[in-house]
Amino acid sequence: MSFPLSRFRRLRSGSAIRSLVRETTLSMDDFICPVFVTEGEGKREEIGSMPGYSRFSIDELIREVELLVALGIKAVLVFAMVPEDKKDNTGSEALNQNGLMPKTIKALKINFPDLVVMTDVALDPYSRYGHDGIVRGHEICNDPSIDLLAKMALLHAQAGADWVAPSDMMDGRVAGIRHVLERHHFTQTGIMSYSAKYASCFYGPFRDALNSAPGFGDKKTYQMDPANVREALKEVMTDVDEGADIIMIKPALAYLDVIWRVKELLTVPIAAYQVSGEYSMIKAAAGNGWLNEEEAIIESLTSIKRAGADLIASYFTKDIAKIL
Repeated sequence: MSFPLSRFRRLRSGSAIRSLVRETTLSMDDFICPVFVTEGEGKREEIGSMPGYSRFSIDELIREVELLVALGIKAVLVFAMVPEDKKDNTGSEALNQNGLMPKTIKALKINFPDLVVMTDVALDPYSRYGHDGIVRGHEICNDPSIDLLAKMALLHAQAGADWVAPSDMMDGRVAGIRHVLERHHFTQTGIMSYSAKYASCFYGPFRDALNSAPGFGDKKTYQMDPANVREALKEVMTDVDEGADIIMIKPALAYLDVIWRVKELLTVPIAAYQVSGEYSMIKAAAGNGWLNEEEAIIESLTSIKRAGADLIASYFTKDIAKIL
């Protein structure tokens, strides 16, 4: 039998050669670790739909972040769980200078001055309706919401946040936030914009974590249609023009083609969010013995980076740090 001169299996013949020619590698420089903070003291509340993941009071979060930093994790993305009695339709708690988010930011920066602290900027955790904007009737209002989001971002910057991450998908909110930050001389505060955030079914466990599910309807009037990709290209280009330093694509695994298309289009860093549903699916399958958890973590995260993500926000960040 005649064989070709090129035998591709020569490059797969052992682990050493496979690692030498590997095109995509993971490192701790790639990851952002999402963290959930709640009011109180001494609290570590496991999230039922996200096995192994917890909400922390500030004191317990500091202990957790000590472990993250020791593992080589360089950035956290902070989400606050707001009590029901502090929720309204004007985001008043989001603008509380002594609120949970500003106190968390200050505590993190005091204890970990070199840690990159990123903060979620959206109204849904603070809204009695669970929507990302101010509600009038059954409409989620765009322009009044921008003013509130910009004030929230400024509050986070004043507390010490390195980056603000608007996740609301209101039109024009990046420009609104950038102008307010510049006007108040926070020229070094970065914006990581959720530029292509899809109206996905994979957010369910996250909404359990923050008790932030929409109280009526859905989020399809502002989050993107999962069927569209050209629209995503318009969204990311607009956010860059408005002053976004990093753009985010969310979710990640079901939208690898979007990451790839955006990577070909832009030169700014691209982040992708491996969301709660993607995390919980792997956890559930591994818990039932249907797949190897460690291998699934590595393969799923590698696929996101291979598609073009420069940064990955993942609930597996702590796990991958231990694996690497």
